[in-house]
Amino acid sequence: MTDAIKIDVWSDIACPWCYIGKRNLENGLAAASTDEDAPAVEVTFHSFELSPDTPVDFEGDELDFLAKHKGMPREQVQQMLERVTGVAADAGLEYRFDLLKHTNTVKAHELLHFAKEQGRQHELAERLMAAYFTEGRHLGREDELVALAADVGLDADAARDALQSGRYLDAVRADQAQASAYGINGVPFFVIDGKYGVSGAQPADAFAQIVRQVWAEHREPAEADEAVA
Repeated sequence: MTDAIKIDVWSDIACPWCYIGKRNLENGLAAASTDEDAPAVEVTFHSFELSPDTPVDFEGDELDFLAKHKGMPREQVQQMLERVTGVAADAGLEYRFDLLKHTNTVKAHELLHFAKEQGRQHELAERLMAAYFTEGRHLGREDELVALAADVGLDADAARDALQSGRYLDAVRADQAQASAYGINGVPFFVIDGKYGVSGAQPADAFAQIVRQVWAEHREPAEADEAVA
């Protein structure tokens, strides 16, 4: 058996390009999965906070936040959000920045680590991003996070305990430390087999090409071993 390709994804729930990158990765992997020699891939999500100083209850809308955070005129921010909305639509996502509730995401990241232990990380990452970007849910509030955890089959009481105990905060900080060690200062960022770095929300075709290339590299040692045998 050839070892699976390991893809480690650093992202933030509140990063619009991260959700687009996630969907493009999934679509690229789906395309490669139809190959006769389909790559085996394991994807793991890691924590990255774009704006860790953001309050849980931010006063204002996304335009207000970005205009202040990036020091840009509101008109320019509006154009930027319209562009991102269009790119998201191309990936099959319906962004609603008019509904979006900007918030601190550290608790959402803690919950993702809890979900990882329960084998539900992928499902929760999708649920959180959809809730944030398309449904206008408030992901800084414990009750909302617990409800979203329950949506993907996690035990609500256990999810609440995980959030209230803070026991997954160290795992969030470890992810952030690893990102710093890799020199990652923007997300999404994809680390493939611990040696290839891919920055940004690449198109689905690009992800398909990358995994096919890396899979061929995986197959070379296995084929060599078979030849010796």
